[in-house]
Amino acid sequence: MAINPIYGPNKLKLGIFCTNGRGTAHTFVPEANKQDWALSLRTARAVDRAGYEAVVPFARWKGYIKEKPNHVSGYCLDTFTWAAGIAASTKHVGIFVTSLATVIHPLVAAKQTATIDAISNGRLAMNVIGGWNRPEMEMFGTPMLEHDQRYDHIEEWVKVLKMAWSSTEEFDHHGQFFDVVGGISIPLPQQQPGPPIMNAGQSGRGMLFACEHADIVFIRVQSDSTEGARAEVDKYKRTAREKFGREVQAWTYAVVVQRETQKEAEDYLEYYAVTKQDRESVDALIDTQMKEVQRNMSVEGMEHLRRSFAAGAGGFPLIGTAEHIAERLHELSDAGVDGVLLSWVDYDDGIERFNRDVLPLLEKSGVRQPFAGI
Repeated sequence: MAINPIYGPNKLKLGIFCTNGRGTAHTFVPEANKQDWALSLRTARAVDRAGYEAVVPFARWKGYIKEKPNHVSGYCLDTFTWAAGIAASTKHVGIFVTSLATVIHPLVAAKQTATIDAISNGRLAMNVIGGWNRPEMEMFGTPMLEHDQRYDHIEEWVKVLKMAWSSTEEFDHHGQFFDVVGGISIPLPQQQPGPPIMNAGQSGRGMLFACEHADIVFIRVQSDSTEGARAEVDKYKRTAREKFGREVQAWTYAVVVQRETQKEAEDYLEYYAVTKQDRESVDALIDTQMKEVQRNMSVEGMEHLRRSFAAGAGGFPLIGTAEHIAERLHELSDAGVDGVLLSWVDYDDGIERFNRDVLPLLEKSGVRQPFAGI
């Protein structure tokens, strides 16, 4: 069995994000990602050959705009079947599934993930989410639980999942949310006691869940300084270590605009994220999220959030020349970030530029090793 790449030797691990849908940008520029399976396959193979550690999909069952059910924000290939196809078509890169715990039973998830783990020869990982998109819950007839209750639910979900991943005998479980009699899922995953889990809990309760149950805490780095980013990362790693006796990796996500000059990169960011912004989609996304977190924000703050979401779902900005992007990634690594998931407006062009110009600089600085291939 191969070693899951997320446990590989590179100090700073890399992945690509959201190639099973429109990507992270909300824009009308013609070069923006128009999702299809061919693009998923092409980009996964490109980063596989380059030695990346991860391809991570997002889970979306329904778009954000009620009046437009066919809007591109709802276009998303199912992450389990998508991951099986990517696993069969690659050799090195780690493959994630993203599971919405409120609509997929943990025993079903256990069987599916064990199958994909076999297809990938032990390269699978799971991103577990509790759900925040109320229209999705309503579509499934699933009640939208109160914030902390969602983590009670996902905590029990993961407990049942891990029991199924490791049990060779039938087991019973009688909890608040699941009632399992004679539970079993054979075959077990190749990785034991199971594939690594990632979670993006951001609130106080969410952070505690991630630190206790996830192997990777997925955070949104908001500080622009190395010291500020280090404080954000340390909060999670210290909590995991001191409260639960665990060591976790910390990953984040970033939007990349790479050009020959800083001005070209910043001008293009302004063009696609402001001038050609899909404002209707951005506003619908923000409105859906705000209803759940009940956060008040100034007009200036809202405009900044809107631009950030249009650019790349609020991801850390890597905007500029190859040298500048490599420097910023090195700063994230110095802050304790273990992995970064990358997204672009145009994934084909972005990955080609990044692999050609940025990867050699990261290898030269020592945060990554040259990839020999398989």
